Amino acid sequence: MLPKLRPCLSMLKPYVAGKGFAEVSQRYELKPEDIVKLGSNENPYGPSPKVAEALKRISPSRYPEPEELMAGLAKYTGFPEEMIAIGAGMDGVMDTLTRLFLEPGDRTFIPTPTFSYYEILTIMAGATPVFSPREDGFRASTDLPKGTKMAFICSPNNPTGDVISEEDLRTILESTDAIIFLDEAYVEFADASLIDLVKEYENLVVGRTMSKAFGLAGMRLGYAVAHEWIADQYRRAAPPFFSITCASVAAGVAALSDLDFMHQSVKKIRAERMRLQKEIESHPSQANFIYIDTAEPSDEFVERFLKRGIIIRDCRSFRGAGENHVRVTVGTPAENDRFLSAFREICT
Repeated sequence: MLPKLRPCLSMLKPYVAGKGFAEVSQRYELKPEDIVKLGSNENPYGPSPKVAEALKRISPSRYPEPEELMAGLAKYTGFPEEMIAIGAGMDGVMDTLTRLFLEPGDRTFIPTPTFSYYEILTIMAGATPVFSPREDGFRASTDLPKGTKMAFICSPNNPTGDVISEEDLRTILESTDAIIFLDEAYVEFADASLIDLVKEYENLVVGRTMSKAFGLAGMRLGYAVAHEWIADQYRRAAPPFFSITCASVAAGVAALSDLDFMHQSVKKIRAERMRLQKEIESHPSQANFIYIDTAEPSDEFVERFLKRGIIIRDCRSFRGAGENHVRVTVGTPAENDRFLSAFREICT
């Protein structure tokens, strides 16, 4: 007799990723080179040229050695290595953290709409997600339900692009002993980071990724900054070598050695974000994407762009986003021109 699957699996709402070149090329009979991908929040400028050089020197037969990466992250964040945890993308970091803190019967607090993986992690831990619809301006509630074990706050928030204020975050941290996970995956594109609050609050963990600003989405490299007692337990519970690879370590070290390249990419993306926001009057954003209201159902709106070879994200898969929102990644000036041309054609 086959073993039974866990009952919690019936509650899972599978993660929906953005469409890729191959899928759109086959479905719409388009050449991949004619497709503009603005649906997955990738960095259109890619990583520093130093990354490609570093990847030529790796030894695939050897296990990864993260010491140089940890030193680079410590220098970049201003926190000691003892307070830094690494993993295979932000997802891998969160997976280990939830295994540290969540048990069956626990509850998590999730303002919606937001990154759907928080819900998946909660359910897989046997815990119960408590969803809180965002208020005007997409502001997250500061009133956590009694008995909350862990809260997930994304800032800038995916998919809405808003940020939590320092005042609101302090209010949350001081009102609960729950672990507050602040997801700063997009923080390099924002006006400010709240990572320094880790020095003041033991229940704050700040997650980061090298997928966005550093252009290393394909390397799956994330990290978190937390108090030493959390980081120490993280290292005990994490998979061997933190599920990172020789390639991701080499890429991360190289990218961190060329911050000028990253800062220039961010500067260009922020400038183009401002141009897109002015042109189409989208919601304010501090990420590398914009959030747009649509008059027609979002799936129909997205389909019009896909037929033109432009991939944007239908936000119906985000719990609480409704049926009339899309997310558009900020691309290069040429990619954004292509999007704007199609937007004018479709919306006027």
